[in-house]
Amino acid sequence: MPSEPKPQLARSLGLFDATMIVMGGIIGSGIFINPYVVARQVHTTSLILGVWIFGGLLALIAGFIWAELAGWRPDVGGQYAYLREAFHPSVAFLYGWVLLLVIQTGGMAAVAVTFSRYFVEMTKLGISESLVAAVVLSLLTLINCLGVRAGSTVQSIFMVLKIVAILGLVICGMVLVAPSATQPSSSGLIDRPVSADLLTAIGAAMVPVLFAYGGWQTATFVAGEIKEPAKNLARGLIFGVAGVVLLYLAANFVYLRILGTDGLAAATAPASDVMRKALGEAGARIIAAGIAISTVGFLSQSMLTAPRVYFAMAQDGLFFKQVAQVHPRTRAPIVAIILQGVFAIVIAFWGRYEQILNYVVSMDFIFFGLTACCIFVFRRKESLKQGLTRTPGHPFTTLLFIAACWLVVINTIIRYPSNTLIGMAILLAGVPAYFFWSKRSQG
Repeated sequence: MPSEPKPQLARSLGLFDATMIVMGGIIGSGIFINPYVVARQVHTTSLILGVWIFGGLLALIAGFIWAELAGWRPDVGGQYAYLREAFHPSVAFLYGWVLLLVIQTGGMAAVAVTFSRYFVEMTKLGISESLVAAVVLSLLTLINCLGVRAGSTVQSIFMVLKIVAILGLVICGMVLVAPSATQPSSSGLIDRPVSADLLTAIGAAMVPVLFAYGGWQTATFVAGEIKEPAKNLARGLIFGVAGVVLLYLAANFVYLRILGTDGLAAATAPASDVMRKALGEAGARIIAAGIAISTVGFLSQSMLTAPRVYFAMAQDGLFFKQVAQVHPRTRAPIVAIILQGVFAIVIAFWGRYEQILNYVVSMDFIFFGLTACCIFVFRRKESLKQGLTRTPGHPFTTLLFIAACWLVVINTIIRYPSNTLIGMAILLAGVPAYFFWSKRSQG
């Protein structure tokens, strides 16, 4: 009697789902918090807006690069599949390794900690922030085990609420609050003479900016569950990234208009400060609720997407075979989802937001640069497909993005050597792990 075929992932997501997943992977807590970190590194309106504009430009270039890659390889695992096909399974494995141990789970832990701070502040409950983070991560793990449709629906609802929260912040800041008096020191183009110190400061300011813009790539992880991924995923990447850039620039304009550069640098919760000026303490509570919703939405998107990479690794024989199991009813890789949830909870108990931010960014941008290089490989090896999304300005824009990624890595190593060393050590630990798994799969 022939055995029943193993359950497979289900293609049930369309263009709207893909766009919401792209935006949901980018917008977390960063736009509500990171602007003050930027303002502490560079001190004029031109420089602050300039790094956000440059970060948005890089994000748009990245959106087109990943859209083209999605056309070349519309496979489950997305970025993992691009690295595997363009270079070698070992490169893809190292990406999946640090995604699980550093990048995705670290980013989730940082955002979960942020959510817990706002939740405890809103509710005035005397409970541990780490415990709150663990509870919300556990609930989202459970929801995503119910299937990609359930996870995507929850994620899309949260994404729409995020857009409403940011637009509400912008409208209130523009309509209800008078602009801040401009400080003389902030009105110039730059805040110090052109020097290595200025370039290093700009580089340091780019770290929180690029962290806030990061996440577009996670939508490619669910390519195996998107209808017509070469078309819908590519369009979703471009539409989603462009929408986020517009929202981020509008929010930063309002922060600077209301708080000024010095006020923004002093405001560890700039969104709350703007809404407090607009609507009093009620406004601060409203935006706190909006930030909490935004962070949960980001966590929901992360829980939906990244487990598909671990699933693909297991399918390739480079991870525990149980991680490649798909539940016959929900068609979800539940072991991979639970694994990610557990690691995120562990990191949430262990790390601080700033520390997690630094080692996540350094690892993430190493592989962003490598992934962008895949376009050169695919274009050289294969003829262009009909209907393929092309990266505008390639190869110049692609090379600009690659250079920016690796400059961020170098700058992070220089500015935060001890935190970056954590990520590097975990990356190097993946080398013997790859040889172990590859030998095991061959045996």
